[in-house]
Amino acid sequence: MIKAGIIGGSGYTGGELIRILLNHPEIEIDFIYSTTRAGKQVTNAHPDLLGLTQLEFTGKVNLDVDLVFLCLGHGNSTKFLKEHQFSEDTKIIDLSNDFRLQADAVLDGKEFVYGLPELKKEEIQKAKYIANPGCFATAVQLALLPMAQSDFLQNDVHINAMTGSTGAGVSPSATSHFSWRNNNISWYKPFTHQHLGEINESLNSFENSVGELFFLPNRGNFTRGILATAYTSFEGSEAEAIELYQNFYADAVFTHVASDPIHLKQVVNTNQCHIHLHKYKSTLLITSAIDNLLKGASGQAVQNMNLMFGFQEPLGLQLKAGVF
Repeated sequence: MIKAGIIGGSGYTGGELIRILLNHPEIEIDFIYSTTRAGKQVTNAHPDLLGLTQLEFTGKVNLDVDLVFLCLGHGNSTKFLKEHQFSEDTKIIDLSNDFRLQADAVLDGKEFVYGLPELKKEEIQKAKYIANPGCFATAVQLALLPMAQSDFLQNDVHINAMTGSTGAGVSPSATSHFSWRNNNISWYKPFTHQHLGEINESLNSFENSVGELFFLPNRGNFTRGILATAYTSFEGSEAEAIELYQNFYADAVFTHVASDPIHLKQVVNTNQCHIHLHKYKSTLLITSAIDNLLKGASGQAVQNMNLMFGFQEPLGLQLKAGVF
């Protein structure tokens, strides 16, 4: 059994990670670290786990575990790793944005591999340190990677994506509390969202020409999931686009091309990404849908863990959506 530690287990991504790992046949949770809830039952923060675990949060860190997940706020992972020197044998998966960009990928000799399995599966299998992608970044990259690889993104790309309130984290804010979010929709960070950096690095990794990305993120009046639409010029037919995507994702365990238009409920509570393609005149519309807390965070982290330790890629992640 692989012994895993979780740093920052009281938030949304920490809770989803605990839920998955409790049911993973190859993993034993060694500790769940929290500065605010040490000594309290895990179910105190995650009542959905009542009856599934007797684990408590702890203020102590085991520096010799096989694997540690960092579920900390952006900027805090770097600080934590500087203050806690894990064993050289300890593998690390970071869910923040601290190490996602190439310029930030090395810390004290630790080189973090960008953890998008559909793009970097072989590198992940050999890696000791993983920078887990962002949620919007995952949805947008999976929508556009096949086009980038085949040099079909030479023109500008317009992207509109809507996320649920859990994307803002567990701490209440002016735009996440019920009375504001319910029956309401709004955009934020237009064309400047922080995930654009990692998206552009991945799309440009094929060394083909990539047009400008005009990315408009939106807050949705639901709790979880991301539905992203992207459109750009495309000279081929819809059938050719579908074949392009099917070939690119032929070996992808969790990313699938749908023949019918997709909706969010298909993927919520799963580690799936569903993609749909629609051609109108000279424009190709690409739609992708993921669960922001699973494929966009904790589920993808476990997918990366499976690859790093040589387990079957979908192990522990065979989760069913609640469509009705």
